[in-house]
Amino acid sequence: MPVLVETITKPCAQDRNDLLQIFADAPAWLLAPHANAEALIEASMSQGSLIAGRFNGRLLGAALLQRGEQAWQLSHLCVRKITRRRGVAKRLLDEACRLAREAGLPLSLMAADRPEVQAFAARMQLQLIPT
Repeated sequence: MPVLVETITKPCAQDRNDLLQIFADAPAWLLAPHANAEALIEASMSQGSLIAGRFNGRLLGAALLQRGEQAWQLSHLCVRKITRRRGVAKRLLDEACRLAREAGLPLSLMAADRPEVQAFAARMQLQLIPT
């Protein structure tokens, strides 16, 4: 069963718990400018920018996908620690790229100046936008 990517706007209780667990594993720098994981989740849902990867009914990873008029930006990409290195982040990224391509707009990765983010962007051939 593949990881299904969806926009999260009205999560059920289990989805909300899964999202909190996803971002609980995130380093503090990834949550900025939000005070904590809950603030990031609430802000992104209210903007309609929260996408998540679901497998067997559970959310395993999430990111913010801002759909601008000139370009789209992906940020705050995080996968639960116990699920990392299994292609969830790549699946989220592939779907974001597909959606941006369908909209006829480029996709960039917004990122802090972190070596791990730069390495990920290089592997995925994404342009980095400094935060």
